[in-house]
Amino acid sequence: MRSFSINSNDAGQRVDKFITKAVPRLPQTLLYKYIRLKRIKLNHKRCEISTRLNEGDLLEMYINDEFFSDVALEYEFKLAPTTLDIVYEDENILLIDKKPGLVVHEDESGQPDTLINRIQHYLFAKGEFSPEEEHSFSPALCNRIDRNTGGIVIAAKNAPTLRVLNQKIKDRELTKLYLAVIHGILEKKAATLEAYLSKDSNENKVRVTKYKTPETRTILTKYQVLAENSRFSLVEVDLLTGRTHQIRAHFAFIGHPLLGDTKYGFARDNKGTTYKYQALYSHKLIFNFITDAGHLEYLNGKKFAVPGVWFAEDFENGKIV
Repeated sequence: MRSFSINSNDAGQRVDKFITKAVPRLPQTLLYKYIRLKRIKLNHKRCEISTRLNEGDLLEMYINDEFFSDVALEYEFKLAPTTLDIVYEDENILLIDKKPGLVVHEDESGQPDTLINRIQHYLFAKGEFSPEEEHSFSPALCNRIDRNTGGIVIAAKNAPTLRVLNQKIKDRELTKLYLAVIHGILEKKAATLEAYLSKDSNENKVRVTKYKTPETRTILTKYQVLAENSRFSLVEVDLLTGRTHQIRAHFAFIGHPLLGDTKYGFARDNKGTTYKYQALYSHKLIFNFITDAGHLEYLNGKKFAVPGVWFAEDFENGKIV
């Protein structure tokens, strides 16, 4: 028999979801069978798969030891460095300035040096994350940024924070502003672009059209021109919808691809510049909660920005012409 004392990071989950994470060797079919046979109990009583766990609960599992692993694990995150550019940190969140070239999660290359591994190693080294003491939670990212895009990424240090921020992002109660350099001069210096986007998973690419179809989703891209010269414009973008590659694909669709972007633009257009990937940066984050944020209410109204985005400085200094 094994028992699990439910802590704050475990609370709020369904029994079956918790067990799937805490005892990954246990097949789903046996999980449901053992709950039905009362070999899995909550607070010494029968429970259902949909029962929600509360902090302080005791989950008892009268099952074979073969489903539990007592082997000391070597955690992959330890293979990543602890180097991070921290914009802000407190007991609940980390705001990281992710540099272009670093992936946020492991990709097909399988390399362990990812942003989430760096964060987990950093918190482990600080004594704020101990995998051996956690049954079902690890520090996690609340938003993602493409490998070759830089900017602010939000990490949650605990499960209650992750749940709140995921809901706030879904409800669009956080504002993420991007800086970008685009080819050409925009007729309107401020506007909201609307179109429709579909994914092509085979090419890892999206397609934008002005016509709505069952396969497309609406995209809204709000921009303001900050500066311009004869060939390029520096713009600040507010993503009113957060779709994959939205900024890159939407500006390319209207004939103004991003500087350095060869996926949605053309390499020939970037000749004479030193930019080999898109000039795009998530440079500002604003917490503008409309509904109650619980233990994160102290963040409401706070603004965070990355100082000195290099391509914006290049533009202002006349190096992008």
